[in-house]
Amino acid sequence: MPYVNTKDILEKANKEYYAVAAFNINNLEFLQAIVEGGIEKKSPLIIETSEGAMKYAGMGDPLRGASLFVKMVREFADSLDIPIALHLDHGKNFKYIISAIKAGYSSVMIDASDKPLEENIKTTKDIVRIAHAAGVSVEAELGKLAGIEDNVASSESVLVNPDEAKYFVEETQVDFLAPAIGTSHGAFKFKGEAKLDFDRLKKVKELTKMPLVLHGASSVVQEMVEIAENYGADFGGSKGVPSDILKETVRLGINKVNTDTDLRMAFVAGLREFLQNNPKEFDPRKYMGTAKTYVKKVVSDRLELLGSANKA
Repeated sequence: MPYVNTKDILEKANKEYYAVAAFNINNLEFLQAIVEGGIEKKSPLIIETSEGAMKYAGMGDPLRGASLFVKMVREFADSLDIPIALHLDHGKNFKYIISAIKAGYSSVMIDASDKPLEENIKTTKDIVRIAHAAGVSVEAELGKLAGIEDNVASSESVLVNPDEAKYFVEETQVDFLAPAIGTSHGAFKFKGEAKLDFDRLKKVKELTKMPLVLHGASSVVQEMVEIAENYGADFGGSKGVPSDILKETVRLGINKVNTDTDLRMAFVAGLREFLQNNPKEFDPRKYMGTAKTYVKKVVSDRLELLGSANKA
């Protein structure tokens, strides 16, 4: 199945009441593990990169990095039977957003959520105009998520105003929206019990009727935390979004669920385990094997949880 526009994947999910996981990658090994999980579960996939990943892959050149990711993802997508899209996550820098559009990303996110509403609208409209002219769909965010992850940092959480969400969508013509409902970035999401504002989410969905996105949605899989810590990692106190809460957000209208932290933790768990048990091994194809296997397990479990298995 060919490389597709992210909007096509999410509009189907919106109509059929399920969500599609969006997985962040930085290199080939993560992409391989995600694709293997998608094939196994016969699920559509959304691959994401951050601006930092583009810079890393391109040795400082965002366009070169973006082009490399497009070539890798398209090579898999064009030879498989599941739809795959490539998305720029949390685009804040105009140069990086334009690089992703030029390189051929399926969609880009413009994150001006830290700006006043009217400034967010103006900035988002500018990106929508450019991206839509190139056949690229656009995600935007309203409200702010606490936490730190890559180029996203905030010490506070400001929940979305549903009426502002309706106004924002109508003014900007974005294709999907990420409303802040209480999640946060990184591995330390909650000090106590996880609590999201379901009523707020339900209202946003009723008013916008569009595909909605949940950021800061990693679950911090305890199985992977335990394996990693058994081999020397220190993830003490990390907490994510429990599976039952993720299911409820999907029921109330979430159609794209971002996942990054869980993949990193799984990779570290596998890498530490293999290297500890095989001290003489130095072939990266071997020592990354267990890491990829654990990432694939997290991917497969997430696709089942969100309801996108067998939706390809």
